Amino acid sequence: MQDAEIVRREAVLTGELAHPATRRLPTLVWVALVTVYVLWGSTYLGIRVAVATMPPLLMGGTRFLIAGLLLCAWRLPAAIRAGTLPTRAQWRRALVIGALLLVGGNGAVAVAETTVPSGLTALIMSVVPLYMALIDRVFYRRRLSADTLFGLVVGFACVALLVGVPVGGSALPFGVGTLILIVGSLSWAAGSIYSRSAQLPDDSLLFTGMQMLAGGAMLTAGGLVLGEAGRVHLAAISAGSWIAFGYLVIFGGVVGFSAYLWVIRNAPTSLVSTYAYVNPVVAVVLGWAILHEELSVRTIVAGTIIVASVAWIVARSRTPEG
Repeated sequence: MQDAEIVRREAVLTGELAHPATRRLPTLVWVALVTVYVLWGSTYLGIRVAVATMPPLLMGGTRFLIAGLLLCAWRLPAAIRAGTLPTRAQWRRALVIGALLLVGGNGAVAVAETTVPSGLTALIMSVVPLYMALIDRVFYRRRLSADTLFGLVVGFACVALLVGVPVGGSALPFGVGTLILIVGSLSWAAGSIYSRSAQLPDDSLLFTGMQMLAGGAMLTAGGLVLGEAGRVHLAAISAGSWIAFGYLVIFGGVVGFSAYLWVIRNAPTSLVSTYAYVNPVVAVVLGWAILHEELSVRTIVAGTIIVASVAWIVARSRTPEG
């Protein structure tokens, strides 16, 4: 699930010409891109394992607080030396983006995955580019081509087909989990659109740490307000959940974001944006292979069409439409 707004800003800066670094450093570019594919695609699996014995909001909040502290501790000394410490306005933007992306987006994933399989979660969340296209049309009056509208209709129709898949033995009704994901994907899209035009610090890693600190604090506060602290029993947390939590902090957070922010500066946007439709495939395969999540014919067909629709929308978003 990851920062589509940065890709959109990079598209404005670089256009569709291949970045020279792609020719100079093809191996490093592909290593970074595959790292993003695998690490961000696997976060759905990691969250599913973590929330099996950890309260979802406190798990997510603590995860982002730790990752944010690590990133800020890494990048703040350079900002101090350069005299470019974040301003109050930039912290306010970090608060807004953290609320939309991490609380509304990642928080929704963590809560929903207490009932919804990780692969299905990734497929539902993969419609973020579709929501972004709709927000652009409704709020920014950006004209959509007939091809783009076709992709939107097909993609959302297949999401409607997916959310009817029943799952038994859940603490919450399956329909509640999918509704949370739909709202979460809309929140992520709104945050992506907002940060696309917001004035942000030049150091992307520092600002990512700021977002994580803000979002992590809000998720933690939400978990405490909802009484999740009373559900924390350290002895009952499984080794698998601890391992997944550590993986989410280091690999899903620090390493994943570092690889992503490097590759968007060293590869063409058309190549980097493929993460939007590769990550769900990685998540589905991992959920099936490791957690033995069921793959029905309906899930495979609808999921394939959703991924294709997202790929179509992402490709059309790089074509001026007025």
